[in-house]
Amino acid sequence: MKNVDDLIANAGELAGRGLSRGEIADELNVSRETASWLVERSDAGRAAPTEPAPETSPDGPDDIHVDWSTIGRDSARLGHVAGAMADLLSKQGEAVDLSVGIEKAGVPLATAVARALDTDLAAYAPAKHQWEEGDMADLGGSFSRNFAAIRGRDCYIVDDTITSGTTMRETVEAVRAEGGNPVACCVVVDKQGVDSIDGVPVYSLITVVRVGEE
Repeated sequence: MKNVDDLIANAGELAGRGLSRGEIADELNVSRETASWLVERSDAGRAAPTEPAPETSPDGPDDIHVDWSTIGRDSARLGHVAGAMADLLSKQGEAVDLSVGIEKAGVPLATAVARALDTDLAAYAPAKHQWEEGDMADLGGSFSRNFAAIRGRDCYIVDDTITSGTTMRETVEAVRAEGGNPVACCVVVDKQGVDSIDGVPVYSLITVVRVGEE
């Protein structure tokens, strides 16, 4: 995807396949508000209008699209990138025995990180996958029972991108609610430049820094 028109077309295609706005945001590595803005301008959005998207500037939402599919489509490349993430996390010591991947894109990365660090693997589905429009307060995420349990364990949390920090914060809170201890978070790209979330250090391979007036 090289421009906004491509993003709009892809958002419309995903909406036509029945994905929620939150899932579209996850697929395109943009915020939920940006996902709504894109869908509203697609053929799918014009054919089946929903509630208006949140107010944005005339030029569109203040967001950055990250396309890391060149890495994601190749297992060897993904393994190398996950190895770099594991190297960042390894500086936390050897007591951690669980890596938590945030679905969808964070799980394959966490799988490779877990293999590199010799930890077990857990998977978390965030609330945004259920989000369509409006308030997310009543929605909740969940840990997959097909993977390792959280309770009583020190954990790393792994995802591909931090856009607003909402999903990472939700996951940190969910780990703690399950009786786990989040030791550190790691992502490929951090759009916010955060050093920590709720007291948990955040490491990224790439940090996006906005230059210029807001």
